[in-house]
Amino acid sequence: MAVVYSTAVKNTRLQAVVTALGTAGVLVIGTSALAGATGVLATIPLQNPAATVTNGVLTLAGLPLTANATASGTAAKAELRDSSGTVVCSGLTVGTASTDIIINATAVSNGQTVQVTAGTITHG
Repeated sequence: MAVVYSTAVKNTRLQAVVTALGTAGVLVIGTSALAGATGVLATIPLQNPAATVTNGVLTLAGLPLTANATASGTAAKAELRDSSGTVVCSGLTVGTASTDIIINATAVSNGQTVQVTAGTITHG
């Protein structure tokens, strides 16, 4: 049987993600090999606070968010990291629709503007 959390508990867990990001968190967009410094395509500064939490859904704040790509490749994964580079949340999907993080294009070239138009994490 699956574990089911109340909305209040879901919100508390997601708010802990926002708190862990601190005042200078980042969204890292990467290839399917995203891990540490490997596969990073763009690092996008987040707002302070980084997101809002309502009804078990974390939504990135200040959208759209943009940064220039620092490498070329196909965007597939994303991570939320704090200001020291510690991963707060990983395994986020990236695409142009129906993913956790929605960007303007998954084919990324070095120097290209990467724009995040939506970003949500829905607590299961």
